[in-house]
Amino acid sequence: MQVNVITLDNAQAGQVELPDELFAVTPRADIMARVVHWQLAKRRAGTHKAKGMGEVSGTTKKPYRQKGTGSARQGSLRAPQFRTGGVVHGPVVRDHGYSLPKKVRRLGLISALSQKAADGKLVVLDAATAGEGAKTSAMAKQVKALGWSKALVIDAAVDAQFIRALRNIPGMDALPTMGANVYDILNHDVLVVTRAGVEALKERLA
Repeated sequence: MQVNVITLDNAQAGQVELPDELFAVTPRADIMARVVHWQLAKRRAGTHKAKGMGEVSGTTKKPYRQKGTGSARQGSLRAPQFRTGGVVHGPVVRDHGYSLPKKVRRLGLISALSQKAADGKLVVLDAATAGEGAKTSAMAKQVKALGWSKALVIDAAVDAQFIRALRNIPGMDALPTMGANVYDILNHDVLVVTRAGVEALKERLA
């Protein structure tokens, strides 16, 4: 599929051929959902923790004799029914991540790219570069002129000056091709891919 290429100044810069096997497949919402769930699960810290019965401080002595008191039998004041007792089946420190087949992850990324193309939210940029000493204010004016309110820029290798000027603009973000992922693509309204980014995506998803 032929797509027009623009510059940061919103000028025409020719056309580029996007491979149909990456940008024109039928999007699989179920696959994208699986990949997003996998990504978010990996991001969870898993540092939540509650003390169990054997971890709370307190005596281990039997509070009173077994029989003859008229009260329910108790073996420890650390039991969960007491105010200072331990938590039953509480959260423990663990890793929430799990494995997902590479083919599923690849299809999820292709589906996300194709979804943006199908929605008309895919933009091909000639180059994502900024001059020495580029200011965020100047970049914000360019982004506003392009009509981008929440966009993700994907390049083969993100220019340091470009990301420095872009990162303080709300809703804007930039990632190298190797960092392109389903969650961030779907979480932004517009997907911007540079010429070099298109070539790098071809190599990555070949």
